[in-house]
Amino acid sequence: MAKVSCIHFSFISFLILILFSHSWFPLLKPGILGSRNRVFGSLSKTKVQQSKNHLTENYHHPLDPLTVKEINKVRTILSLYSPFFSFSPTIHSLTLEEPDKSRVLGSKRGHPFPPRKARVIVLSDGKSHVISVDLDLNRVTDHAINTGSGYPQITMEDMNMAVNVALSNAQFNKSVLERGVGLSDLVCLGLSAGWYGPSEEGRRVMKVQCFYSENTPNFYMRPIEGLTATVDLDNKQVVQIFNTGRNIPIPPGNNTDYRFQVQDKLPEKDPLKSISSEKSNGPNFIVEDEHIVKWANWEFHLKADQRVGMVISQARVRDSETGETRSVMYKGFASELFVPYMDPDDSWYFKTYMDAGEFGLGACSSKLVPLNDCPGNSYFMDGVFVASDGKPYVQPNMICVFERNSGDISWRHTEVILTDPKVGLSGMLMVKGTSYENVYGIHNQEDLSGPLVSENVIGVLHDHYINFHLDMDIDGPNNSFVKVDMVKESTLQGQSPRKSYLKAKRNIAKTENDAKIKLKLYDPSEFHVINPDRRSRLGNPSGYKLVPGGTAASLLDLYDPPQLRSAFTNNQIWVTPYNRTEQYAGGLFVCQSKGDDTLAVWSKRNRPIENRDIVLWYTLGFHHIPCQEDFPIMPTVSSSFDLKPVNFFERNPILRVAPTAEDDLPVCRPSTSF
Repeated sequence: MAKVSCIHFSFISFLILILFSHSWFPLLKPGILGSRNRVFGSLSKTKVQQSKNHLTENYHHPLDPLTVKEINKVRTILSLYSPFFSFSPTIHSLTLEEPDKSRVLGSKRGHPFPPRKARVIVLSDGKSHVISVDLDLNRVTDHAINTGSGYPQITMEDMNMAVNVALSNAQFNKSVLERGVGLSDLVCLGLSAGWYGPSEEGRRVMKVQCFYSENTPNFYMRPIEGLTATVDLDNKQVVQIFNTGRNIPIPPGNNTDYRFQVQDKLPEKDPLKSISSEKSNGPNFIVEDEHIVKWANWEFHLKADQRVGMVISQARVRDSETGETRSVMYKGFASELFVPYMDPDDSWYFKTYMDAGEFGLGACSSKLVPLNDCPGNSYFMDGVFVASDGKPYVQPNMICVFERNSGDISWRHTEVILTDPKVGLSGMLMVKGTSYENVYGIHNQEDLSGPLVSENVIGVLHDHYINFHLDMDIDGPNNSFVKVDMVKESTLQGQSPRKSYLKAKRNIAKTENDAKIKLKLYDPSEFHVINPDRRSRLGNPSGYKLVPGGTAASLLDLYDPPQLRSAFTNNQIWVTPYNRTEQYAGGLFVCQSKGDDTLAVWSKRNRPIENRDIVLWYTLGFHHIPCQEDFPIMPTVSSSFDLKPVNFFERNPILRVAPTAEDDLPVCRPSTSF
């Protein structure tokens, strides 16, 4: 049998952020985590992609991100805008304001595109402003002020300022010194504060906590436990200090360094030979105009995004029977990540992070390394983002596209580009210091907020939830959501030797309430998005199905403040009518929000969704009980979900894919040149 090659997208920084998204915060000692501990090949043996000149780059598609030239143009327009004429407001977001969906779908290469616009979010006088700038008209065309709760994304300047304000406070410094830590060995970071009632409203705040970096680059494993400063970002002052961990020792630094070059003993195992997957004739995919990816009979638009990291748009497939190009998905991305830690202490209760809305996944990404993060023949894509002063900057090599064998024989695997959007958990645990060195001195281990993972170190129990915004367009915008229940039926007496069997019963969702799904192991269903107006030769509606992967559900109280903010985890599946303003499951303004502008709030309107332009929202979840193997750095754990065709094709679309022959394999010969 032939094996099917699948194209994969590597956004490694996004995956690492899921487990510990706070390792990139502004540090007092930058760069000490910059080394890698694994290299699988030599860079001299692979073709290195040439860096792009973003200064001269132009856009080629209505959904292409803003170019450097366009960002600078927006900055000039804002500088002449009368409300901000006398000062420069802090830019918290400056991105493409995507055209209306109907205009994008009607665009054709070689014809005029919809007007290019930018959406700018600024903070001024404690208020969040949303500004629309028309790049063709060279002026501001809309200006709104947020009247709900929440603030824009935290900037790097906010985080630096929070740390500097804390370290300028005499009481805070005294508390550090009393722990036996010199300020020269101190590493501090800013943490988002969440929202926990009226006492925390009316001002932007961040929490600041510190670590001891002596004798280790992995200072995260050496927390100064119980010391937390709350910083008012607008007034630049410390408003509260908790110092409840005076009797908790700082964990030792030995065995915390994860880097390969410092390991003094090789593992007790047989050595493994290197495995290399190469394509002697180059990859089968191409990237046109920087953002259009084409592979086999698939085509889609791919771009980096400062908030959500990576966006796939206009995914289409050419039918192998008819040659017709058919739409599958208009837009897909990870809209929010929710990571709540399960500890009610003063220094832990607020650690309920919403990474995309609070910090931005793209903004926190790191440069991917060829042959380490991505295999040979990968295509690397930069992100062009905006700093708080409105100036553009390049986040290099933050996405890579590569092709690899799926590992399955083709007749047991679907030829579909959207199969297996996978997430992986890796990185450092967020750990808590403790006086216990082993479990023998603990009277009741269940009293702790997590297991002991090393001497004086608790790995705090926590969850990870990743919500995906999937604007499915199966053969066009108007689709329906179908819940196909598998129902047990009993046989009649004497009918059959069997006593029971299953039947599939289809339920078409009429409104949003019909499509709110909590997954149940003993009440199984399939979840289809169909086009009721496109039928196969047998009369079945064209469709795709969502196949859930990691299915952990949030167990927090529904009225717990972090659960109100992340209410999209109340169900694993939601379906809403398309609305250009409803992009992020946690809302536009996530920082310190009360949860009054979320997927759960929008969906309370119970709008019609049958045979409409609809959006499918799926939340993939993990519970994480840490263990010793997670220390000092966690091995990758992954999960995924699938989007698979259901009566979309007339038959198995890869029956005529040629099987792999020995002559198809590359032949490697030693080089004769030295």
